[in-house]
Amino acid sequence: MTRLLASLRIALRALMVNKMRSALTMLGIIIGVGAVVAMIAVGSGAKQRIAEQIASMGSNLLIVLSGSSTSGGLRFGSGTVPTLNVGDAKAILTEIPAVKYVAPTLGGGAQVVFGNQNWSTIVNGTTPEALEIREWPLSSGRSFTQQDVDGATKVCLLGKTVADNLFGGIDPIGQVIRIKMVPFTVIGVLAPKGQSTQGQDQDDTIIVPLTTAQKKLFGMQFPGMVRVIMVQAREPEVMKDVENQINDLLRQRHHIQPKQDNDFSVRNLTEIMSTAEQSASVMSLLLGAIASISLIVGGIGIMNIMLVSVTERTREIGIRIAVGAKGRDILLQFLIESLVLRRWAMTKLVRPAIRRSR
Repeated sequence: MTRLLASLRIALRALMVNKMRSALTMLGIIIGVGAVVAMIAVGSGAKQRIAEQIASMGSNLLIVLSGSSTSGGLRFGSGTVPTLNVGDAKAILTEIPAVKYVAPTLGGGAQVVFGNQNWSTIVNGTTPEALEIREWPLSSGRSFTQQDVDGATKVCLLGKTVADNLFGGIDPIGQVIRIKMVPFTVIGVLAPKGQSTQGQDQDDTIIVPLTTAQKKLFGMQFPGMVRVIMVQAREPEVMKDVENQINDLLRQRHHIQPKQDNDFSVRNLTEIMSTAEQSASVMSLLLGAIASISLIVGGIGIMNIMLVSVTERTREIGIRIAVGAKGRDILLQFLIESLVLRRWAMTKLVRPAIRRSR
């Protein structure tokens, strides 16, 4: 014990005398470990952000889009031709047992006015099940009901972005806004969702009953027309089966012949999100590899500094051996110096950085 205390005093004295050497050694530790912490924090943050965006979209979600059109040799995207209707949505719910919820949707852009404030946003007409599918709670007020859909009542739910821009600090519940010059009563405000994986503001929206959107806002080219059908499967394991069954059912309902292309498209958002998660994982591994190289470089720097430290202190080592010190005493001294430097660097600099990254 006496020998250990003596080695500790000698090591501390040596560190205090050679402040520049001690600082350079700690710099190598800080750069190596700090690089690892920073890179891992960046990768973890990206994965967490993607996970949040995936959760905001809803679980076990399939999107059925209406068909595309061709004009003058130009092909337009999905949804440009209204080939879906409410009957398709009801058939998916009743004829495919693995489907839990279905929400037909008809939407479009509209100018919204309250008093002297106005805002351009997306208005979606849908059914109450849409909030269940999207796992989208309300921050205040109430949701509309199936009776509102049946009666095409002029009520609406506001996204947080719309509520903030139209009302500011005023409580919007019970207020009357105009959507395309049609008066609507605000009955609820949706909880914040944030951005989607495509960078779109999900809170910049208004939700109204489907029949209200069909009859009083956007009209219908044929009865029951919708542009999108949201489908939620009961379990993640049946997503692919549900997708195939939806394709078969709609081809049958739309009388599509075996060699004809679909007049609709089905998108499995779970697969899209899984691809995004895999990309984030690959990025995390890449960042970890880069950080490991920084750690190796920092370790080599520390090794070189300690080698120089031993070389330039040969006279000190020789004197200590001459007065009776053994090889293990010299080794113990340098080991204590290394541990003290590492402990100080981790306590004062690296650990606070780790806490901030969390």
